[in-house]
Amino acid sequence: MQNRTNYGSSKSREASFDTETFLDDLPRAVLRPNEYILLDGEWNFAVDANDRGLNETWYVSHNYTQTAHWPGSVEQHLAISQHDGTSWKDKIVVWYERTFKMPEYVPDTEQNDTILQLTFGACGYETQVWLNGHPLSTIEGEQVHMGEYTSFSYELEALQPVNRLTVRVSSSMDADIPRGKQESHVYKRGGIWYQTFTGAVRSVWLERVERNRLRSRVGVVSIIEDNLVRFTLTTRIHDPGLYKIILKVFPADAGRDDTPVATDEFPLMLDAGQKSQRLVLDVPDAKVWSPESPTLYRLVARLVNDQGGVSEIETKFGLRKFEARGSRIFLNNQAIYLDGILYQPGNSSYDQIKKHLLAMKELGCNLVRIHIAGVDPRIYRLADKIGMLLWVEVPSPHQSTLKSRENHRAELMRMLALIGTHPSVVIWSLYNEDWGAQDIAHNRETRQYITDMYHFMQLAYPQFLVVDNDGWQHISFEGRLKSDLLTAHIYTPNLEQWEKTLDELTAGNMDTVAAFPLVVGDPFFFRKQVPLIVSEWGGFGFENYGGPQDDTSRASQIALFKAALRKRSISGDVYTQATDIEDERNGLIDSATGALNVPAGLLASGTYASEQK
Repeated sequence: MQNRTNYGSSKSREASFDTETFLDDLPRAVLRPNEYILLDGEWNFAVDANDRGLNETWYVSHNYTQTAHWPGSVEQHLAISQHDGTSWKDKIVVWYERTFKMPEYVPDTEQNDTILQLTFGACGYETQVWLNGHPLSTIEGEQVHMGEYTSFSYELEALQPVNRLTVRVSSSMDADIPRGKQESHVYKRGGIWYQTFTGAVRSVWLERVERNRLRSRVGVVSIIEDNLVRFTLTTRIHDPGLYKIILKVFPADAGRDDTPVATDEFPLMLDAGQKSQRLVLDVPDAKVWSPESPTLYRLVARLVNDQGGVSEIETKFGLRKFEARGSRIFLNNQAIYLDGILYQPGNSSYDQIKKHLLAMKELGCNLVRIHIAGVDPRIYRLADKIGMLLWVEVPSPHQSTLKSRENHRAELMRMLALIGTHPSVVIWSLYNEDWGAQDIAHNRETRQYITDMYHFMQLAYPQFLVVDNDGWQHISFEGRLKSDLLTAHIYTPNLEQWEKTLDELTAGNMDTVAAFPLVVGDPFFFRKQVPLIVSEWGGFGFENYGGPQDDTSRASQIALFKAALRKRSISGDVYTQATDIEDERNGLIDSATGALNVPAGLLASGTYASEQK
């Protein structure tokens, strides 16, 4: 398999989402009206085979004899530097270093009190950074940043005309780390487990930001009945005092000088540090967002101090309501059937990911389940634009311990902070097939943790449906399911067995329809209380799942299996899977070109209402 890195370098601050032309942009949802400098490109590089660099103060001085291109995975860089990039089986430590000049900057008349911010689109699992030999701490106060799927930033001070930036990256096979389907000490590579893909995997950039500003994280909850939108903004304050936040909403294609469709301002007394603040804005006569009509609006938010200094951010959002009522799923108060597909981007480039997403739309899907992977956040923006529902998942640890749960919670919090803007994101899975929660059936602590996180999500993020443990072994407490959906993974290539299993599922058989019982904890009596989703099925072509190998026979089999689903009181399904990945050769889309291997519309069935049983 070709090694394709999941990253992109930015050429333009404002992205074009026209399906004909895609311009790369920084991997984030929120834009600033400023300039930035990409630090992507050739860096000095060294493998720290014996983890000596910290003791030997490589951040002060080290003779680097190799180079590596940032962004790129550790595995790529090891291979290029004549190390076997696939052979590390315990821990790997590498160092990167480059210099940069003090950026030229002419102060704006409205904002002359700025600082330089350094942002990593993603890097890890453990990342330490030094500037001119001095250690840096993230804005959150971390000297060592943990996590490899989301961005993190540093505020730079005491800059010199030429500056030296040093980065230490450490990764391991630790099964307590959220790692999705990357191999670990517990699950070895092969079959459904993949090579590690870690390190400096997304862009890094410098930008001027205001000392007192709005951060690049915006949560959006809409109430479509009265056109109210609740925005959660995060302020970063160095100078306490009286501020105001001004919100303006425009149609997505409106210019900066056009009249906003809604505006309001909110006075705030802010202390030093960070503060999250929810603000509510009425958007009259707003159009809702849906796969059929993905209407987006543009939010411009300004933080203004008492001297008139301004910090501004902007992002796109959509108004939508996604909920479960009884056995059905509703989008904007209309019943909807989820025609889904499982997607594992692996190390696909962003250009390939764009092709894949458009091909999934052509297949007739209205939902993509991004399978326990941290992905380039531009995927969410693209889904917003083209009208694709997304089901996202926390990359799972591989064993159930107190430490793995702490890591899981931290990863979930990082993801939530940066994904809450997007109307396309509608479902979250906390765990998948009890990976990282293998003791869920008998360990009350494991069940309590998952239950607590489910309750937290219900209160803090009501715009999402939440699945506790996708596939089987959902949690019941006092007969109440701690999941908004009852999901099952069902793999069989036999149509007769498929129909029999679906009948048992819809009749409420909780014991034998999947590899493990569907519910653990207290007895749960289904009685159509929650929507049923067959969240994995098919996989035809992969030797573990069976079924036809050639595309024509496979398409015919999929059509028969899909018809059987739609005849029953099931609210959605997710076919496995979109593209081939390593040993899993069961994709419906060519991973390199995005071309369909099966007829367009094969997975489509659309919305439903009265015909649903």
